Amino acid sequence: MEIIQGWVHRAFPCDEASRVGEARRHCAQLTHELGWDEVQAGRLAIVVNELGANLLRHAQGGRLLIAARTHDAMVEVISIDDGPGIADLHQSLQDGYSTGGTPGTGLGAVRRLANEFDIHSTRPGGTVCVARVGREAPHPGAARQAGAAPLVGAVCLPVQGETACGDGWAAAFDGQALRLVVADGLGHGPDAAKAAQVALDVFSAAPFESLPPLLQQMHAQMRTTRGAAVCLAHLDPTQGQVQYSGAGNISGRVISGVSDKALATQHGTAGIQIRRPDALGTPWVEHGLVILHSDGLNTRWDGAGLMPLMQRDPTLVAALLLRNHSRMRDDATVVVVRRRDT
Repeated sequence: MEIIQGWVHRAFPCDEASRVGEARRHCAQLTHELGWDEVQAGRLAIVVNELGANLLRHAQGGRLLIAARTHDAMVEVISIDDGPGIADLHQSLQDGYSTGGTPGTGLGAVRRLANEFDIHSTRPGGTVCVARVGREAPHPGAARQAGAAPLVGAVCLPVQGETACGDGWAAAFDGQALRLVVADGLGHGPDAAKAAQVALDVFSAAPFESLPPLLQQMHAQMRTTRGAAVCLAHLDPTQGQVQYSGAGNISGRVISGVSDKALATQHGTAGIQIRRPDALGTPWVEHGLVILHSDGLNTRWDGAGLMPLMQRDPTLVAALLLRNHSRMRDDATVVVVRRRDT
């Protein structure tokens, strides 16, 4: 069994060159904490610099979201903008191509230096790019790591002006089975973060406990906190089913292109007042995405807009939802799961 404590991103609006430098220095601190050498850290610095420079030159509303993923020792860099989008994405990904009079390292260099890379762009909507850089340099032509467990991607971001995030998430893997928790402490800031962390701690102690008792344990342990909305989900590709239990306004959807099913949970707040928990289920079709998000996102988003991304990196989906539907006045978390390619 493997347990992943969800990471929190830090946002760097790229409205001037100094902010790109700030993002680069933040990454230098992360690589120092991870014990990377100068060459390893230098690869990440180039990725951050190129993505940030592209936002400055070509985009509106550009920002970088950066997080260290301790379970796989990678640093994740997400680039988001509000347009105008890339006219010829294939050409822009070639080394040596530039529309800004630069040497042309750009997106081609980012794709080459990153261990994992994905990008989506529409005109005039804008571009979302995900690049992960690890300690070891990528090997051209190397196959991605095989496995049976579902793929998980997430964006978790504190509200502007806060460093502590009142949202939190975690995942646990056991063979092909996956357990998820998303918690949203009431309000935002350190006290909200404390409430959410209690839910994550209870989850990590026994992630594959039956869902209703696990939620009840969280409720009991959070009584000394301000409380949190919580959603638990159990996903197993072999069963083709999503089981879930929760309380409060964590939203869940299972979308596939032919269906769009909401995961309805009870009203209430764990740690304050909930009814006796129960577990519900809904089908998880082969190409469906399972999405959980906090109320930092609007709930009335159209799943049809995600159809081009159904088989892409799930973090790309999470970042697109955050860009398009964030309320901008609260912490925001989006967790996306899809089945692994076979």
